[in-house]
Amino acid sequence: MRAAVVPTPLDATALLAEVASVANGASIVFVGTVREVNEGRAVSGIEYTAYEAMAARELEAIVTEAVSRFGTSDIVVEHRLGRMGLGEASVVIAVAHPHRAEAYDASRFVIEELKRRVPIWKREEYVDGTRAWVDPTAARAEVGP
Repeated sequence: MRAAVVPTPLDATALLAEVASVANGASIVFVGTVREVNEGRAVSGIEYTAYEAMAARELEAIVTEAVSRFGTSDIVVEHRLGRMGLGEASVVIAVAHPHRAEAYDASRFVIEELKRRVPIWKREEYVDGTRAWVDPTAARAEVGP
């Protein structure tokens, strides 16, 4: 089990290898990437910032909850900070579990709770040269209770 907020590019293959075990029948990886359009606006990049100590602490708490709730300690999460271009990974979640349903459920739990609870903010950069902070509550509203 590990959670980190990092300033460097993310390596999904390395995180997947970190959770690998012959005890597990399922290993999955979720990679969140910078997309080219958000809410109808053409995006050229994103900058993520955070209150790093609090973000790391909350991310670790989420992973600890997932370990307890889904019965596997084979969960690794990294969220990147700084500027990223289109297609670059901003978050990677690797989960391994003896069973696929629990692996998927644990991964979904981690990403939804991360979006809801971790103090990481993003500022989108648009192809027209403007930038805007994205309201974190908008993503939360889409998820529902």
